[in-house]
Amino acid sequence: MPQYDPNGHHDPAADPGFTAELGSALRTAGEGFALDGRPELISAGLVRGRRRLLRRRLAVTGGALALAAVGIGGVYAGSVVTPDGAAAKASVAAPPTSEKPRGEETRGEKPPVEAGEPGGPRQGAIPIGDIITVLKANAPAGTWKFDQEDGVGQGVSGTFDDGRGESAFFLSLSRAGGTGETGAAMVTCPDKVYVPYDRCTDGRTANGSRVMILQGYVYPDKREETKSWRATLLTKDGFLVDFSEHNAPAEKGAEVNRENPPLTGTQLKELVAADAWKPLLDLIPPYVPPTGQPDGQPLPPPVPGVQGSAVPNALRSLLPKHLRITDKGGEGDFGYAVVDDGKGKSLVQVNVQYGMGDAFGGTGEVTTLPDGRRVALSQQPGEKGGAGVVWWTADTVTPDGFRVVVSAFNTGAQHQDATRAEPALTMEQLKALALDPKWAKLPTKAVR
Repeated sequence: MPQYDPNGHHDPAADPGFTAELGSALRTAGEGFALDGRPELISAGLVRGRRRLLRRRLAVTGGALALAAVGIGGVYAGSVVTPDGAAAKASVAAPPTSEKPRGEETRGEKPPVEAGEPGGPRQGAIPIGDIITVLKANAPAGTWKFDQEDGVGQGVSGTFDDGRGESAFFLSLSRAGGTGETGAAMVTCPDKVYVPYDRCTDGRTANGSRVMILQGYVYPDKREETKSWRATLLTKDGFLVDFSEHNAPAEKGAEVNRENPPLTGTQLKELVAADAWKPLLDLIPPYVPPTGQPDGQPLPPPVPGVQGSAVPNALRSLLPKHLRITDKGGEGDFGYAVVDDGKGKSLVQVNVQYGMGDAFGGTGEVTTLPDGRRVALSQQPGEKGGAGVVWWTADTVTPDGFRVVVSAFNTGAQHQDATRAEPALTMEQLKALALDPKWAKLPTKAVR
């Protein structure tokens, strides 16, 4: 992703095809990759990946499409992300295991993580055959083809044909955390400024579970017309059932062979809400917080994090008064506003982050202020598919790692075509906004 900050901290949804991120990551995981008994990947992801990647994406999308940053074999609280932010490939369907002394596991197998070890998420040994049985019993009649039918894991993938054309699908079972509220963002409809879709509904089922039905596309800019329809259920005790389907035999690169995916919104909801999933979900072990790093060193201390709506509220208060705000949102350390000065819509977004000194970029125009703050200014083309989009950024960081990044675009949404020649804010205005002392005064809470 060749953009100003290679870690993507100031653009929480910078990945092309972000709307399909969950399906892509989980489907890749389902094709036989495993963590090779390396709990350090999970532990390191808990400490750094969760802090730097997951919170950013949850802030932008409401969490609905951020499950790709979550360990499919584990839990929301411990995302499978390596220290440099690259997603690790977790095993969905691990092969059957046999008794072996510790340390002699073969590829695709890994020992259970015991309490007190630095592992974190643990995979549930759910028979793949049982997952398939429940899936078939609660879906419409048709022809199923599964990528794997044996062994154990926490999901299945393949194609389904109701007689009108094959549809790629993926089903996953996972744990969101201690309670249903822990993963509430995962079943909240995402913001259309960042994630375009045709329809999305969220609410509760009769038993109190939360459910979201999202009917959108694989790519935000619709470079391919492949649709991505998804149902995600979050139970009151914190389990997630997620099913996605497409109107093509593969998520990406395959020709569309039907107008819509086979299951309707109602059928999707009925599938993920089926009572038959509960015995399988109960096989997923609880999360064990890591007690240290893999090398024996203690976990790094928590860093402050802005909570609630403080950042989006501060952003709106600092924008020039002549700008009309047409849309707004954000949560935690992220906020955005779509503004219009009479010349067209312009998206303005901000990240306010602590402990980020090592992530500061260095390209573009970089200066150091008398108080030690570094300021980097950059102008570059947009990267989300909108024609003629430009992306202007002011990136600032203090010597102790307090980072404020403000970006503006000449469009109201990055995946849409430009609506004006330049963003509504000048580079000097972006710089002044990023350096405003108000950001450092926002209330925080220690987080990992």
